[in-house]
Amino acid sequence: MPIKVPDLLPAKSKLQEENIFVMDESRAFTQDIRPLKILILNLMPLKQLTETHLLRLLGNSPLQIDVSLLHTSSHTSKNTSPEHLQQFYKSIEDVKENKYDGLIITGAPIEKLPYEDVTYWDELSQIMEWSKTNVTSTLHICWGAMAGLYYHYGIDKYIMEDKLSGIFTHYLTDPQEKLLSGFDEEFYVPHSRNADIRKTDIEKEPSLKVLSESEEAGVYMIASTDGKQIFVTGHPEYDAYTLQKEFDRDVAAGLNPKIPANYFPNNDPSQTPRLRWRSHSNMLISNWLNYYVYQETPYKL
Repeated sequence: MPIKVPDLLPAKSKLQEENIFVMDESRAFTQDIRPLKILILNLMPLKQLTETHLLRLLGNSPLQIDVSLLHTSSHTSKNTSPEHLQQFYKSIEDVKENKYDGLIITGAPIEKLPYEDVTYWDELSQIMEWSKTNVTSTLHICWGAMAGLYYHYGIDKYIMEDKLSGIFTHYLTDPQEKLLSGFDEEFYVPHSRNADIRKTDIEKEPSLKVLSESEEAGVYMIASTDGKQIFVTGHPEYDAYTLQKEFDRDVAAGLNPKIPANYFPNNDPSQTPRLRWRSHSNMLISNWLNYYVYQETPYKL
Protein backbone atom coordinates (compact mmCIF):
# COMPACT_ATOMS: atom_id res chain seq x y z
CA MET A 1 0.00 0.00 0.00
CA PRO A 2 1.16 3.55 -0.63
CA ILE A 3 2.35 6.36 1.55
CA LYS A 4 0.60 9.68 0.97
CA VAL A 5 2.84 12.74 0.98
CA PRO A 6 2.45 16.35 -0.19
CA ASP A 7 2.64 16.55 -3.99
CA LEU A 8 5.73 18.79 -4.10
CA LEU A 9 7.79 17.26 -1.26
CA PRO A 10 11.35 16.74 -2.65
CA ALA A 11 11.64 13.28 -1.06
CA LYS A 12 8.79 12.06 -3.27
CA SER A 13 10.82 11.81 -6.50
CA LYS A 14 13.70 10.06 -4.71
CA LEU A 15 11.35 7.45 -3.25
CA GLN A 16 9.66 6.88 -6.61
CA GLU A 17 13.07 6.22 -8.16
CA GLU A 18 13.50 3.45 -5.56
CA ASN A 19 10.13 1.94 -6.50
CA ILE A 20 8.54 2.97 -3.19
CA PHE A 21 4.77 3.30 -3.65
CA VAL A 22 4.09 7.03 -3.14
CA MET A 23 0.60 8.37 -3.76
CA ASP A 24 -0.35 11.92 -4.73
CA GLU A 25 -2.72 13.69 -2.37
CA SER A 26 -5.17 14.10 -5.24
CA ARG A 27 -5.30 10.36 -5.92
CA ALA A 28 -5.59 9.48 -2.23
CA PHE A 29 -8.75 11.56 -1.92
CA THR A 30 -10.50 9.21 -4.38
CA GLN A 31 -9.92 6.12 -2.21
CA ASP A 32 -12.53 5.18 0.38
CA ILE A 33 -9.95 4.10 2.97
CA ARG A 34 -9.02 5.87 6.17
CA PRO A 35 -5.23 6.14 6.08
CA LEU A 36 -3.25 6.07 9.29
CA LYS A 37 -2.37 9.61 10.32
CA ILE A 38 1.32 9.68 11.25
CA LEU A 39 3.07 12.79 12.53
CA ILE A 40 6.87 13.09 12.29
CA LEU A 41 8.63 15.49 14.65
CA ASN A 42 11.86 16.03 12.71
CA LEU A 43 14.64 17.25 15.02
CA MET A 44 17.54 16.31 12.73
CA PRO A 45 19.54 19.18 11.18
CA LEU A 46 19.36 17.82 7.61
CA LYS A 47 15.60 17.54 7.57
CA GLN A 48 15.13 16.62 3.91
CA LEU A 49 17.52 13.69 4.27
CA THR A 50 15.68 12.44 7.34
CA GLU A 51 12.35 12.81 5.55
CA THR A 52 13.58 10.45 2.84
CA HIS A 53 14.93 7.96 5.39
CA LEU A 54 11.66 7.73 7.32
CA LEU A 55 9.28 7.92 4.37
CA ARG A 56 11.19 5.07 2.73
CA LEU A 57 10.37 2.83 5.71
CA LEU A 58 6.79 4.03 6.11
CA GLY A 59 6.21 3.51 2.39
CA ASN A 60 7.13 -0.17 2.69
CA SER A 61 4.14 -0.84 4.96
CA PRO A 62 1.02 -2.60 3.62
CA LEU A 63 -1.06 0.21 5.14
CA GLN A 64 -2.00 3.54 3.60
CA ILE A 65 -0.37 6.31 5.60
CA ASP A 66 -1.02 10.05 5.67
CA VAL A 67 2.17 11.78 6.85
CA SER A 68 2.44 15.24 8.40
CA LEU A 69 5.74 16.91 9.31
CA LEU A 70 6.32 18.82 12.54
CA HIS A 71 9.18 21.06 13.64
CA THR A 72 9.95 23.08 16.74
CA SER A 73 9.17 26.74 16.26
CA SER A 74 11.38 27.69 19.23
CA HIS A 75 14.52 26.65 17.31
CA THR A 76 15.80 28.16 14.06
CA SER A 77 17.16 25.50 11.71
CA LYS A 78 20.54 26.32 10.17
CA ASN A 79 20.53 23.48 7.64
CA THR A 80 16.99 23.58 6.22
CA SER A 81 15.62 26.54 4.32
CA PRO A 82 12.78 28.59 5.85
CA GLU A 83 10.88 28.09 2.56
CA HIS A 84 10.96 24.30 2.95
CA LEU A 85 9.79 24.50 6.55
CA GLN A 86 7.05 26.95 5.70
CA GLN A 87 5.76 24.82 2.82
CA PHE A 88 5.85 21.35 4.38
CA TYR A 89 6.05 21.67 8.17
CA LYS A 90 3.68 22.58 10.97
CA SER A 91 4.20 23.58 14.58
CA ILE A 92 2.52 22.14 17.66
CA GLU A 93 0.21 25.17 17.68
CA ASP A 94 -1.04 24.13 14.24
CA VAL A 95 -1.83 20.52 15.21
CA LYS A 96 -2.60 20.58 18.93
CA GLU A 97 -6.34 20.13 18.33
CA ASN A 98 -5.75 17.10 16.09
CA LYS A 99 -5.57 13.39 16.90
CA TYR A 100 -2.94 11.11 15.31
CA ASP A 101 -2.55 7.37 15.06
CA GLY A 102 1.23 7.53 15.45
CA LEU A 103 4.04 9.96 16.21
CA ILE A 104 7.72 9.57 15.35
CA ILE A 105 10.25 11.68 17.26
CA THR A 106 13.65 11.65 15.55
CA GLY A 107 17.10 11.93 17.02
CA ALA A 108 19.24 15.07 17.18
CA PRO A 109 23.05 15.43 17.47
CA ILE A 110 22.92 17.05 20.92
CA GLU A 111 23.48 14.11 23.29
CA LYS A 112 26.16 15.97 25.29
CA LEU A 113 23.82 18.79 26.25
CA PRO A 114 21.77 18.54 29.46
CA TYR A 115 18.13 18.27 28.43
CA GLU A 116 17.15 21.53 30.08
CA ASP A 117 19.88 23.35 28.09
CA VAL A 118 18.37 22.33 24.75
CA THR A 119 16.84 25.46 23.22
CA TYR A 120 13.57 23.73 22.39
CA TRP A 121 13.28 21.49 25.48
CA ASP A 122 10.18 23.27 26.80
CA GLU A 123 8.46 22.92 23.44
CA LEU A 124 9.50 19.28 23.10
CA SER A 125 8.17 18.61 26.60
CA GLN A 126 4.88 20.21 25.56
CA ILE A 127 4.72 17.94 22.50
CA MET A 128 5.49 14.79 24.51
CA GLU A 129 2.85 15.71 27.08
CA TRP A 130 0.33 16.43 24.30
CA SER A 131 1.10 13.04 22.72
CA LYS A 132 -0.22 11.21 25.79
CA THR A 133 -3.79 12.14 24.89
CA ASN A 134 -3.60 12.87 21.17
CA VAL A 135 -1.48 10.00 19.81
CA THR A 136 -2.09 6.25 19.91
CA SER A 137 1.61 5.25 19.95
CA THR A 138 4.89 7.18 19.76
CA LEU A 139 8.15 5.85 18.33
CA HIS A 140 11.26 7.61 19.66
CA ILE A 141 14.60 7.32 17.80
CA CYS A 142 18.16 7.76 19.21
CA TRP A 143 18.31 11.09 21.11
CA GLY A 144 14.54 11.23 20.80
CA ALA A 145 14.45 7.93 22.73
CA MET A 146 16.73 9.32 25.43
CA ALA A 147 14.65 12.49 25.69
CA GLY A 148 11.44 10.46 25.89
CA LEU A 149 12.77 8.18 28.61
CA TYR A 150 13.90 11.21 30.58
CA TYR A 151 10.65 13.13 30.20
CA HIS A 152 8.21 10.27 30.76
CA TYR A 153 10.16 8.18 33.30
CA GLY A 154 13.01 10.32 34.67
CA ILE A 155 15.65 7.98 33.21
CA ASP A 156 18.80 9.98 32.48
CA LYS A 157 21.52 9.44 29.88
CA TYR A 158 25.25 8.93 30.44
CA ILE A 159 27.87 10.62 28.28
CA MET A 160 30.30 8.08 26.82
CA GLU A 161 34.05 8.61 26.65
CA ASP A 162 34.07 7.81 22.92
CA LYS A 163 31.32 8.19 20.36
CA LEU A 164 29.50 4.97 19.52
CA SER A 165 29.41 4.74 15.73
CA GLY A 166 29.00 1.70 13.51
CA ILE A 167 26.91 -1.37 12.76
CA PHE A 168 26.34 -3.71 15.69
CA THR A 169 24.78 -7.13 16.19
CA HIS A 170 21.67 -7.22 18.38
CA TYR A 171 19.64 -10.01 19.93
CA LEU A 172 16.13 -10.36 21.30
CA THR A 173 15.43 -10.34 25.03
CA ASP A 174 11.67 -10.92 24.65
CA PRO A 175 11.05 -12.98 21.47
CA GLN A 176 7.31 -13.19 22.24
CA GLU A 177 6.86 -9.42 21.98
CA LYS A 178 4.63 -8.42 19.06
CA LEU A 179 7.00 -5.64 18.01
CA LEU A 180 9.63 -8.31 17.31
CA SER A 181 7.38 -10.57 15.25
CA GLY A 182 9.35 -12.14 12.38
CA PHE A 183 12.74 -10.90 13.61
CA ASP A 184 15.83 -13.03 13.26
CA GLU A 185 17.49 -14.01 16.53
CA GLU A 186 20.36 -11.71 15.56
CA PHE A 187 20.15 -8.58 13.42
CA TYR A 188 22.15 -5.45 12.60
CA VAL A 189 21.45 -1.85 13.61
CA PRO A 190 23.41 1.38 12.96
CA HIS A 191 24.31 3.52 15.97
CA SER A 192 25.69 7.05 16.04
CA ARG A 193 25.61 8.68 19.47
CA ASN A 194 27.65 10.11 22.32
CA ALA A 195 25.41 9.01 25.19
CA ASP A 196 24.02 5.79 26.58
CA ILE A 197 21.05 4.48 28.55
CA ARG A 198 21.69 1.90 31.28
CA LYS A 199 19.63 -1.26 31.54
CA THR A 200 19.72 -1.15 35.34
CA ASP A 201 17.89 2.19 35.27
CA ILE A 202 15.22 0.86 32.90
CA GLU A 203 14.64 -2.26 35.02
CA LYS A 204 13.71 -0.04 37.99
CA GLU A 205 10.66 1.20 36.07
CA PRO A 206 7.93 -1.51 36.17
CA SER A 207 6.01 -0.07 33.21
CA LEU A 208 9.00 -0.51 30.85
CA LYS A 209 10.55 -3.62 29.34
CA VAL A 210 13.76 -4.16 27.38
CA LEU A 211 13.05 -5.93 24.09
CA SER A 212 16.48 -6.00 22.44
CA GLU A 213 20.10 -5.23 23.25
CA SER A 214 23.64 -5.60 22.00
CA GLU A 215 26.83 -6.71 23.74
CA GLU A 216 28.67 -3.79 22.12
CA ALA A 217 25.98 -1.11 21.83
CA GLY A 218 23.95 -1.84 24.97
CA VAL A 219 20.17 -1.50 25.26
CA TYR A 220 18.53 -0.98 21.89
CA MET A 221 14.76 -1.34 22.07
CA ILE A 222 12.49 -0.50 25.01
CA ALA A 223 8.69 -0.42 25.20
CA SER A 224 6.09 0.62 27.71
CA THR A 225 3.83 -2.22 28.77
CA ASP A 226 0.81 -0.51 27.17
CA GLY A 227 2.63 -0.04 23.82
CA LYS A 228 2.08 3.71 23.77
CA GLN A 229 5.79 4.52 24.06
CA ILE A 230 8.46 2.76 21.97
CA PHE A 231 12.14 3.70 22.25
CA VAL A 232 15.01 2.68 19.95
CA THR A 233 18.51 3.96 20.77
CA GLY A 234 19.96 3.36 17.30
CA HIS A 235 19.22 4.67 13.83
CA PRO A 236 17.31 1.96 11.92
CA GLU A 237 16.23 4.60 9.40
CA TYR A 238 19.79 5.34 8.18
CA ASP A 239 20.64 4.48 4.59
CA ALA A 240 23.88 2.82 3.46
CA TYR A 241 25.90 6.04 3.30
CA THR A 242 24.71 8.05 6.32
CA LEU A 243 27.50 6.91 8.65
CA GLN A 244 30.03 7.53 5.88
CA LYS A 245 28.79 11.11 5.47
CA GLU A 246 28.99 11.67 9.23
CA PHE A 247 32.52 10.22 9.32
CA ASP A 248 33.68 12.37 6.38
CA ARG A 249 32.12 15.45 8.01
CA ASP A 250 33.95 14.83 11.29
CA VAL A 251 37.23 14.19 9.45
CA ALA A 252 36.85 17.47 7.57
CA ALA A 253 36.15 19.26 10.86
CA GLY A 254 39.42 17.95 12.31
CA LEU A 255 37.72 15.86 15.00
CA ASN A 256 39.87 12.79 14.28
CA PRO A 257 36.90 10.39 14.56
CA LYS A 258 37.21 6.64 14.90
CA ILE A 259 36.24 4.63 11.84
CA PRO A 260 32.63 3.41 12.30
CA ALA A 261 32.80 -0.16 13.60
CA ASN A 262 31.81 -3.06 11.34
CA TYR A 263 30.82 -0.64 8.59
CA PHE A 264 33.41 -0.32 5.82
CA PRO A 265 34.62 -3.61 4.23
CA ASN A 266 37.99 -4.51 5.78
CA ASN A 267 37.62 -1.40 7.96
CA ASP A 268 38.77 0.62 4.94
CA PRO A 269 36.95 3.98 4.47
CA SER A 270 37.89 3.98 0.79
CA GLN A 271 35.61 0.97 0.22
CA THR A 272 31.85 1.18 -0.30
CA PRO A 273 29.83 0.24 2.81
CA ARG A 274 27.23 -2.51 2.54
CA LEU A 275 23.59 -2.10 3.61
CA ARG A 276 22.87 -4.92 6.07
CA TRP A 277 20.00 -3.63 8.23
CA ARG A 278 17.14 -2.63 5.92
CA SER A 279 15.10 -5.82 6.39
CA HIS A 280 15.16 -5.33 10.16
CA SER A 281 14.27 -1.65 9.80
CA ASN A 282 11.32 -2.38 7.52
CA MET A 283 10.03 -5.07 9.89
CA LEU A 284 10.36 -2.80 12.91
CA ILE A 285 8.30 -0.03 11.33
CA SER A 286 5.74 -2.45 9.86
CA ASN A 287 5.26 -4.17 13.23
CA TRP A 288 4.92 -0.86 15.05
CA LEU A 289 2.36 0.39 12.54
CA ASN A 290 0.38 -2.84 12.59
CA TYR A 291 0.41 -3.96 16.23
CA TYR A 292 0.70 -0.69 18.12
CA VAL A 293 -1.01 1.75 15.78
CA TYR A 294 -3.44 0.11 13.30
CA GLN A 295 -4.70 -2.59 15.69
CA GLU A 296 -5.15 -0.13 18.57
CA THR A 297 -6.37 3.09 17.03
CA PRO A 298 -10.11 3.84 16.67
CA TYR A 299 -11.53 4.20 13.17
CA LYS A 300 -12.80 7.66 14.06
CA LEU A 301 -9.94 9.64 15.58
